[in-house]
Amino acid sequence: MTITHFIEELITLFIMAVALGMDAFSVGLGMGMIKLRLRQIFYIGVTIGIFHIIMPLGGMFVGKLLSEKFGALATWAGGILLILLGLQMMIASFKKDDKPFITPVGFGLILFALSVSMDSFSVGLSVGIYGAKVFLTVMMFGIVSMILTWIGLLSGKKLQGWLGSYSEALGGSILLAFGIKLLLP
Repeated sequence: MTITHFIEELITLFIMAVALGMDAFSVGLGMGMIKLRLRQIFYIGVTIGIFHIIMPLGGMFVGKLLSEKFGALATWAGGILLILLGLQMMIASFKKDDKPFITPVGFGLILFALSVSMDSFSVGLSVGIYGAKVFLTVMMFGIVSMILTWIGLLSGKKLQGWLGSYSEALGGSILLAFGIKLLLP
């Protein structure tokens, strides 16, 4: 492999990683509108980065035989999870108590990370068939999605300060819209 070919592959993987990480950015923007501490934002970004490594690895290892069936299933599951999270945030914004039903802590964080990394599973199936370098691919996906998640969460936190009590409803609507977008062809 020549250095030119390696750079071309690196650029291609980076573009794919940014495309995959944009959903983490968008959802992070919505989720950042609930009150989160910087430590939570750090852990959320790391967790989503890890899921963006694990899910494509799983997709790569499942392989060519099941790609069409699991690709659609993963997208549907991710869309449904985002819709549920978005609805929950919107409903919680109208309640008197400040505690949302699902928070990005513990199991809620796992659900959140799973919902934004489902498309990585499908991409992993495709990339595995294409024959890309596994380590380089999954590390690029994980690092880029982690950074984009942090940017989204921090931007959402800033917006939350500007929008006050309406921020959680707006964040929920962003998650809801993104979930619906995943479900529509």
